[in-house]
Amino acid sequence: MSKSKVYFTESLDNLAPLRLLEALGKKLEGKILAKVHSGEEGNQNFLKPDFWLPTIKKLNATVGECNTAYEGSRDTSDKHLQLLKKHGWINTDFPFDLMDEEGPDMVLPIGLEGHLGVDYVGKNLAKYDSIIVLSHFKGHPMGGYGGALKQLSIGFASSFGKAHIHCAGDPDHSKIWTAPHDDFLESMAEAAYCVNNLYKGKAIYINAMINLSVDCDCCSVAEDPCMKDIGILISDDPVAIDRACIDLVKNSSDSGKAHFLERVRSRNGEHTIDHAAKLGVGNQDYELIRI
Repeated sequence: MSKSKVYFTESLDNLAPLRLLEALGKKLEGKILAKVHSGEEGNQNFLKPDFWLPTIKKLNATVGECNTAYEGSRDTSDKHLQLLKKHGWINTDFPFDLMDEEGPDMVLPIGLEGHLGVDYVGKNLAKYDSIIVLSHFKGHPMGGYGGALKQLSIGFASSFGKAHIHCAGDPDHSKIWTAPHDDFLESMAEAAYCVNNLYKGKAIYINAMINLSVDCDCCSVAEDPCMKDIGILISDDPVAIDRACIDLVKNSSDSGKAHFLERVRSRNGEHTIDHAAKLGVGNQDYELIRI
């Protein structure tokens, strides 16, 4: 397999993703969904709408999110919609779609042996021809890190689908927070495989290495960033872009990287990348092209 191309810039302004799009040279067709993380109530690290706005408007995309599986300000449509307005995601600058606001979920067969069997995503995903996955790369309390693969799996999953992944396919969802940890990580890879297959050749991934906390944007009480911002990356390969981000952390001279990597390693976070590559989601062998 030839190396996947990952373009990287140290620029952090909100026009940098547009320059990366130009460098990638890939055109998305039809109705485009821009998947974001809306940020939990109280979280200080999530990337605000203004950061992604030029990219969203350039592509004439609809911004999309789904409800959470854990209790908080985003686990029901009513509460989530209120927070989306507060965080600026529902405004006049672009259309917004809470994809699992109403059921039933869209059920996607995964088509391989594993933990899940099927993936449950917001039913409104069926409206879109192409996707751009706008990820805030950072740590994560369960997954070790969050990037493109987490957005493809947990991010696109409905509230029920998130529980299904977290319990590694347990039909009663009794193991939602207690499934064997590597089974959960492999389930994320399976769900990523499913959505990636649905949009094979019709997806772009941007990872912003900004506000590098060990905690996710889903945490209402999150640690402040432990590293300086690194940059922004783009690829059409979700495995390559996540691997490149991990490598940039490892190769950094920032003293905070030890704390960040402890979070990744203590949760075996790179297993998700390894398993996704094994399933054929993408390629860990990449060429990093600096612009």
